[in-house]
Amino acid sequence: MKSWACQSVFYHIYPLGLCGAPLENDFSAPINYRLDRIYDWVEHLKDMGVNAMYLGPVFESTSHGYDTKDYYQVDRRLGDNQSLARLVSHLKGNGIRVILDGVFNHVGRDFWAFQDLLEQGQNSKYCDWFSGLNFEYQSPYGDPFTYEAWEGHYNLVKLNLKNPEVKDYLFNAVKEWIEQFDIAGLRLDAADCLEVEFIVELGEFCRGLRPDFWMLGEVIHGDYRKWAGAAMMDSVTNYECYKGLYSSHNDKNYFEIAYSLNRQFGEGGIYKHLPLYSFADNHDVKRIASTLDNPAHLYPLHILLFTMPGVPSIYYGSEWGIEGKKVNGDDGPLRPELDINEVAKKSPNRDLLRLIASLAELRKSSKALCYGSYQQIFVDHQQFAFLREYQGEKVLTVVNSSDKPIDIELEFDIEEGYQLRDLLEAKTFRINNGVIKIKEVPASWGLIMKVEKIQ
Repeated sequence: MKSWACQSVFYHIYPLGLCGAPLENDFSAPINYRLDRIYDWVEHLKDMGVNAMYLGPVFESTSHGYDTKDYYQVDRRLGDNQSLARLVSHLKGNGIRVILDGVFNHVGRDFWAFQDLLEQGQNSKYCDWFSGLNFEYQSPYGDPFTYEAWEGHYNLVKLNLKNPEVKDYLFNAVKEWIEQFDIAGLRLDAADCLEVEFIVELGEFCRGLRPDFWMLGEVIHGDYRKWAGAAMMDSVTNYECYKGLYSSHNDKNYFEIAYSLNRQFGEGGIYKHLPLYSFADNHDVKRIASTLDNPAHLYPLHILLFTMPGVPSIYYGSEWGIEGKKVNGDDGPLRPELDINEVAKKSPNRDLLRLIASLAELRKSSKALCYGSYQQIFVDHQQFAFLREYQGEKVLTVVNSSDKPIDIELEFDIEEGYQLRDLLEAKTFRINNGVIKIKEVPASWGLIMKVEKIQ
């Protein structure tokens, strides 16, 4: 059975940023219903063709959302459980499924079981809830013990996911999220740090509650098959192609992204049966408009993003080409507060939003783009073409990152009597003796062409 995610266009929101929450949580402050600001974005998302949302961390935490204090309560800076349930219901009513962040590798120091450990020391009944606990040394915080932290960040305390009590606690939280908020899936934070056994058990648990539950994992390096496929996660973040998308444009080297796509999805592709999660930027990396050397390359890049194998995602605000980069290690500029009316007025890239909306509709209406095989047709430094095919439907993508129009001649193995119809613009191209001659592929643009029988 094909997953609903294969036909989805995701929109990624980091709510603490978008909604303007304070950087630090005052746990005594009254609830502020900032999540309600997302209602203003729904019509925009529908117009853009979005039908799924990855809503970043929403549960009570100390600061950035990934230092959880309470898995059972929505962060007071964003609202409460009832307001989140209403929002997800509203999104679902508008055809937008929601997946939430599942931050299970680690917790914040304000997490209740860790607070008990601080108070009770070796007498705490939660000693075995945390990995690497050692009372022979002090932590960098001066605690009378040390512990395993995520990548050396001691404000993020690693959980012992082999402890049945910890798993029961987390699984019951997810059960509440599914029943209370009607979520369609999870994005597992730091999935490459999670034990495979834990991932398999979590998947079985979630799919037992909701058979079409979709699990996405954050994986940056390594063989994605270690974490996705069969009984594990359904998908992982395709960081290899994330890098290839921007550097192939900056370096005038489409050979890089072509190599990755062929390695991943070609005839002998190692991930050809995995719907990897494709993205141009997210809450941890520079905005794509700040990464590309040439702003015009936003256009061929997004044509690739929506036509290559995978599940495409747009990070909030990047549809307008807003900029953002870390400053002295601060992620804040990547996660800004945005007012949809203001950002829409100030956007210097209105054409990009229109293109993304067109690409989203094209992709959702094409089974070849959602499910199809991948075949490289042509690659040069600044021109690239590939074919997607599914159940007889064939779609050819051609991109040109050069600053001038280019004529391209492609060899195409197909019988006579067929033509190519550009799905972005009203143009057709004849196939003669297995050759397609395309005059003037526009600069920093592309063509998405469907193979059709000449009537």
